[in-house]
Amino acid sequence: MTQDNAHRYIEPKRYEAILHRTVSGLTRLGISLWGSRVLAVRGRKSGQWRTNPVNLMTFEGERYLVAPRGRTQWVRNLRAAGGGELRLGRRAETFTAMELDDDAKPELLRAYLKRWAFEVGMFFDGVDASAPTEKLREIAPGYPVFRVETA
Repeated sequence: MTQDNAHRYIEPKRYEAILHRTVSGLTRLGISLWGSRVLAVRGRKSGQWRTNPVNLMTFEGERYLVAPRGRTQWVRNLRAAGGGELRLGRRAETFTAMELDDDAKPELLRAYLKRWAFEVGMFFDGVDASAPTEKLREIAPGYPVFRVETA
């Protein structure tokens, strides 16, 4: 991949924004779709809460957030804030986040694609869960991954 891969960002299309609002609304009501949560993070400039639907993945006993669209606003805010809240219904779980280095990502990306390829596969440019580890390592810089640690 090129150096730009570390800065990759895929902006949501209009219909995807509608889908995000729908998933967020259901999650706010306490209905989790395949592990969905509403991620709440303080804005790095405003300090106000910013929210986004995310898929919370459990892998080998640990929990992770993967950014299939790349370096999104929630990724930038989470990097700056170091943590936030994962919300489901009325419950809000405070957490800290540790961003993983690229060498730690291949098997996590594989597991993520196995579970959510139907939803996020379009953001992986033809790479799927059956891709060789080297290919997953090659694309890793474009997909921020955070380990979620309960605060």
